[in-house]
Amino acid sequence: MDVIEILPSLRMLRFPVGAAYLWRDDDGLTLIDTGTADCAALIDDVLDGRLRRIVLTHWHEDHTGSAAELAARHGAEVVAHRLEAPVIRGEAAGEPPVLEEFEKPIRASIPPLPPAPPCRVDREVADGDVLEFGGGAVVVAVPGHTDGSIALHLPGPRALFTGDAVANVGQTMLGVFNTDRARAIASLRRLAELDVDTVVFGHGDPISDGTATAALRAAASAV
Repeated sequence: MDVIEILPSLRMLRFPVGAAYLWRDDDGLTLIDTGTADCAALIDDVLDGRLRRIVLTHWHEDHTGSAAELAARHGAEVVAHRLEAPVIRGEAAGEPPVLEEFEKPIRASIPPLPPAPPCRVDREVADGDVLEFGGGAVVVAVPGHTDGSIALHLPGPRALFTGDAVANVGQTMLGVFNTDRARAIASLRRLAELDVDTVVFGHGDPISDGTATAALRAAASAV
C-alpha cells in the first residue's frame, strides 16, 4: 500500500486494486472506502487517531472488502446509500455491470477479488444529506455505476470524492463497468458542474493542481 498526502487533512491509501481515502478532522478520522478484504491491517497501520466513520461509495468488493473488520475493531459508524445498504449487509445480491465491448478484455484481465464479508450499515443516506466531516460533506447521488453509488462534495475545502463514477487512469474519464451507462454519463455531467480544487477517484491519480474542474468538464464533454 502506498500512502500519499494530497492535502494536510487528506491522505490517499493506494492498493493494488483501487484506493481508500483518510480525512482528518480535529475530532477524528473518516475513511472513505476500505479496499479489498485483505486491506484492514494495512489501513490500521496508518490510523493515527480515532476512526469515527467509514463511508462506502458503493457495494463493490474493492471498496467494501475491509469495512466489516474495521468497523468492528474501531466501533466506527458505517455510512452508505440506502440502495447499497442491503447488498453491503449481505441481504441482497448486487447487480452485475453491462460491459461495453472495450471493457470486456479489461474485465478479463483483472484477477478475482476476495469477496467482501457482510458489513453492518448504521446510517443510510440519500442525495443532499450532509455528513459531519470536512466542514460538511454533501452526499451526491451518482447512479449508473451501481444504483446507489455516491460521491462526496466538501464545499469548504473544495474537494470531491467521486467513487467509481469517474476514473483518472491516464486521463480523466467516465468510470468503467457500469450497470447503466446512460445514467453514469448523467452522473459524470452532474459532478462536472461542481467547482472544486481537488478531486480523488476510486481508481487513478488524484488531481490537486488547480485543474480538477477542467478535467471533470473535459471528461463529461467526451461522452
